[in-house]
Amino acid sequence: MFKAIAVLLFLTFPITTWALVPPDYQEPPSDFTAEIEAGFQLNTGNTESSSFNGRTKLVYDTSKTKQEATFKAYFAADDEKTTSEKYDIQLQSNYKLNSDWGGYVFGRGDFTSDRFGSYTQISTLSSGYGFDAISNLNTSLSLEVGPGYRYNMPIETESEPDPEANADIIIRTAIKFEQKLQEYTTLNADLTAEAGEDNSTLTLDMNYKNTLFQDWAFKIGVNVKYTDIVPEGTKQTDTITTFNLLYTFQ
Repeated sequence: MFKAIAVLLFLTFPITTWALVPPDYQEPPSDFTAEIEAGFQLNTGNTESSSFNGRTKLVYDTSKTKQEATFKAYFAADDEKTTSEKYDIQLQSNYKLNSDWGGYVFGRGDFTSDRFGSYTQISTLSSGYGFDAISNLNTSLSLEVGPGYRYNMPIETESEPDPEANADIIIRTAIKFEQKLQEYTTLNADLTAEAGEDNSTLTLDMNYKNTLFQDWAFKIGVNVKYTDIVPEGTKQTDTITTFNLLYTFQ
């Protein structure tokens, strides 16, 4: 009886049909990836507290273009009041050139709302040229340079209760580095400098990611920003340290 059923199934669904979906079948790689993370943070500099943060990154990468969008939120409070509230939006669009250097031209926008920072609103628009100096399975290094425009709104202080916004033409340079240390661990470091006539900034964004299982990872991040000129009574350097659980869609 069982032999007859087996023969019937074989005749009804030939071997070529069974081979369409092998046991080790995987979906082909997608042009779209997304990262969502949340966790604990420590603040030093203009704010002293610990609380929670969240981050979402969307990437659409094709043979001709690459679109990136990153959204960050930081919120902290002590026993009495809110001590930190910051929101970041970073948008970048790359158009890839046909070159041996992996070159591309880009347009970028960075927008920050920081309730307790030395500058409560920061908007930067920039464009320029970038190229992949190193690009292989374990290491990637990209360099970018180009002009831009930055708008800063200083925080209100006792000496300046009604501060005036500052607008500045800048030159932006960026180094983006990624190193796969082992099969499940990765180190990322982005260094960005914005040099303007009225003010200059230097930002280091570094993180270490360790994959726990499948699409889940534990991530430790440090963001350090130095601003050359700040309002009276505020500090030049802000540091945010995060300990997050990250999930990747791809």
